[in-house]
Amino acid sequence: MKQSYSIIALPGDGIGPEVLAQGLRILRTAGELFQIDFRIEEIECGGHYYAEHEIEWPAGSFEKCEAADAIILGAVGHEVDGKTVFTKAGKPYPEAQLAGFAQVIANRQKLDLYANVRPIKLYPGVKHKIHGELKEVWEAGKVDYVVIRENTEDAYTGETNEIADGRITPIRITRRATERVVRYAFNLARRRDKQLKVACVDLKLDYAYVDAFCQWQIRNPEWYDVVVAPNLAGDIISDNGATTAGGLGLAVGGNIGDEHAMFEPIHGSAPKHAGKDKANPLAAILSVRMMMDWLGTRDEDERLIRAAEKVESAVEELLSEGKTLTYDLIGEEKASRCSEVGKAVEDKLRAMV
Repeated sequence: MKQSYSIIALPGDGIGPEVLAQGLRILRTAGELFQIDFRIEEIECGGHYYAEHEIEWPAGSFEKCEAADAIILGAVGHEVDGKTVFTKAGKPYPEAQLAGFAQVIANRQKLDLYANVRPIKLYPGVKHKIHGELKEVWEAGKVDYVVIRENTEDAYTGETNEIADGRITPIRITRRATERVVRYAFNLARRRDKQLKVACVDLKLDYAYVDAFCQWQIRNPEWYDVVVAPNLAGDIISDNGATTAGGLGLAVGGNIGDEHAMFEPIHGSAPKHAGKDKANPLAAILSVRMMMDWLGTRDEDERLIRAAEKVESAVEELLSEGKTLTYDLIGEEKASRCSEVGKAVEDKLRAMV
């Protein structure tokens, strides 16, 4: 059993620092309750940092990520005067990139985080915003599957080539990357043992074109257990699937490789909500849960596995009660603040242990 766990926290931009603060609140509480020594270092980074310094984070930050047991990310994407901040050509990339590229795409590539693991799970009591109203549309228990998205190539390489009157972004698909992410999905389906079916590989073999799948996952999410897809299609279907689970405020992602992993809420930086203590922190909290489960499984540390289970139970209880929730889940009039939701999860976690 490890004596301590080194965690690098990347708050990033927009609502990232606010939601990650609540995720770290729960991580520290779990450490206290389950006697786990988390050594957390926060690194300022992202678009706002680039706007000030023309670098995306301090020198040596990547090396700290590489040495850590795990990374937890808030969100990246910053605006100045309503315009998104991009890196300048040659500073540091040959082509302009969204400022925050180093924290997301480059970390995925350099740390070889080839599997983007995105659970689509509907908890009891969660309502869906449809036609501007909150109502229960899908049934808890019938939305519980995982999208495995290849995470290192396809349209997300950051490469561009000039052509007459435009640019081309290559779609890179290799046998090596495809085989290992399909193998990851296959092994996950074996462990889950739900329907013994992976879309695209064989426990029970199934295939789908992405446009048709987007319809089926909304109409019949109960058909699926584990779905594996290339990077761009996986990005689309995991965001689409989040609709059935209550929206992006509950959507989490794990960027997982053989040696390293980085976890994040997938909702983005939402600059218009930044600094208002308004954003939903539950995706960040569930990302912490996912991180602890991954660490516990990797290191055979039952403390972490139990802590992850209790954090999920605390979130599930909060959602089932339907009282202390942010605007996206309960409406503006009844909404609690981001920090209030984080505190409510902490209180429930303490009461369970």
